[in-house]
Amino acid sequence: MSDSSAQAAPRHSSRRDRAFVAVLATVGGSYVLLIALLLLADVLYTSPGHFAAAFRSPYVQFSIRLTLITCTISTILAIWVGVPLGYLLSRFRFSGRWLVDTLLDIPLALPPLVLGLSLLILFHLSVGGITLEGWLNERLGWHVTYAVPSIILAQVAVSCAFAARTMRVAFDEISPRTELVAMTLGCSRSQAFWRIVLPQAQRALVTAFALSWARALGEFGPILVFSGASRMKTEVLSTSVFLELSVGQIESAVAVSLLLVAVAVAVLLVVRFAGLRGTQAY
Repeated sequence: MSDSSAQAAPRHSSRRDRAFVAVLATVGGSYVLLIALLLLADVLYTSPGHFAAAFRSPYVQFSIRLTLITCTISTILAIWVGVPLGYLLSRFRFSGRWLVDTLLDIPLALPPLVLGLSLLILFHLSVGGITLEGWLNERLGWHVTYAVPSIILAQVAVSCAFAARTMRVAFDEISPRTELVAMTLGCSRSQAFWRIVLPQAQRALVTAFALSWARALGEFGPILVFSGASRMKTEVLSTSVFLELSVGQIESAVAVSLLLVAVAVAVLLVVRFAGLRGTQAY
């Protein structure tokens, strides 16, 4: 091949590569532009006065407090369940493992309203004339449905799946060799887990906590069905948006929505800079 032909081929290839990248950027950038325009529209629709008026509302103040409390509790429960579940799925092969793995995906795949309806049916399904809601009320004095505990359960139902998936990916990337070495030196399985594995998964814990908290924050459908949207009782930020819209307070609804967006962005920054690097969460 002559020198001129050899130089023409790379130039031709370079032009094709630029065209290919331009197509990718156009297709992918259109979606990024859509997200940016949505956020810009919300910002332009509201004003500092609308924000001040919304956050002076006792209903919004109550929903902020209840959201912070329920999201934190549900996330702690999600981590409490997700860490051992992720470890079991990562390290052990047992009968029915595929079924557990599949069931873990169901909360992520189900329509949110269906999940809320399923929770409602679970607590009000009568077996021998007794419902779970009635038994908890009679024996322990607990009210779950249409009360604060139902909000936490609705959040946990989905957040646990995120926590378990994130932790499983992290444990998969930690070599089991260090555990085996520790156990040959006299450590039990539990000691090896607490002293060797969990310290290596600290970034994953941060990521799992942040993602679970963000997922709980954005939960709406299951809460609406299972907990209701009662003012000063079961109102969280996601249902505040719905309630403000239902009474025609669009400016207030947008202000609360932007608060949710700001919190979500903060959580994503935590995941990006303090979370698990080099690992893809589910």
